Amino acid sequence: MSVGTPTLINIIERYKTIKQEHQINAEIRDKEVRLIGEEGEQLGIMSSREALRIAEEAGLDLVKISPNANPPVCKVMNYGKYLFELKKKAKEAKKNQKVVEVKEVGLSMTIDVGDLNIKAKQTQKFLTAGNKVKVSIRLRGRQMAHAELAIDVMKRFFELVKDCGVMEKQPLTEGRNIWMMLAPVKA
Repeated sequence: MSVGTPTLINIIERYKTIKQEHQINAEIRDKEVRLIGEEGEQLGIMSSREALRIAEEAGLDLVKISPNANPPVCKVMNYGKYLFELKKKAKEAKKNQKVVEVKEVGLSMTIDVGDLNIKAKQTQKFLTAGNKVKVSIRLRGRQMAHAELAIDVMKRFFELVKDCGVMEKQPLTEGRNIWMMLAPVKA
């Protein structure tokens, strides 16, 4: 068997997961169901055979939309059109969602004022673009004994960018690293 060919078991499993979403037409084996018409009107509680007959007369499908209700709720609809609309809505929602990136800016405990200003300008660009920024300092050697100085550098850095961003997480020490998270200011 080649690597790319799906096995019969894989095809059956995929079919089962698709069919578990909704039962349609003859797959509905319940004694009685609550039927909703194609315009959304309540047609009442009836046997599943009668509901299927009504759906077939309308030239549409009978779809179980709420299997856990007592009795289960079924609706008369065009199932293919319904799936198309669901896919269309999901695609639209995915298109409209904005992905927030996390940029990282590295500082040092002994950073000079000029370098700090350059890093602050770059961070302001990131924040105005709508990205979050993780600011970190890596402590080396004996700097571990003076971690409070690194936190002071972080606070000075935040003072330079506070008009563009808010401190989402305060400076936090993790091993040899100190970091804080900045988020853009909401308009």
